[in-house]
Amino acid sequence: MNAFARCFSTLALIVSLVLCPLAALAESVDFGDFQVHYSVFPSTFLTPEIAAQNNLTRSRAIGILNISIMQQNELGGLATISGQVEGRMLNDIQQPRFLAFRRIQEGEAVYFISEFQYRSGELLTFHVTARPTGAGDDLPIRFAHTLYNEE
Repeated sequence: MNAFARCFSTLALIVSLVLCPLAALAESVDFGDFQVHYSVFPSTFLTPEIAAQNNLTRSRAIGILNISIMQQNELGGLATISGQVEGRMLNDIQQPRFLAFRRIQEGEAVYFISEFQYRSGELLTFHVTARPTGAGDDLPIRFAHTLYNEE
């Protein structure tokens, strides 16, 4: 894939992830100078083309968790920063599943994507720890969400 196509496919994924909050959970947790932004949605919210271009599985049984670590810049705005993200998910009967995150960077944008299996209507509890590069403290977040298959 040439540089233009790679840039376009990454931009298309970012646009898809930004637009998904209309139908998915999109939240943030404030840690002072840092914020952790997250969204969770069924992989079927992505078009087949976007999923294929970004090596994501599009299935009624696969969900996607998107994490961004943001830091306040000198102008008072927020910018994504690098780091590490790890986590686990508990299903509605408290069975743990570890989440494997893939770091994606395109230009200044950095985000972390994890795919996971789910059953429609299942209450999922996410425990995620973000570690911004150069920061001394971990940024732990915990949230619950229920995903439903498209009918």
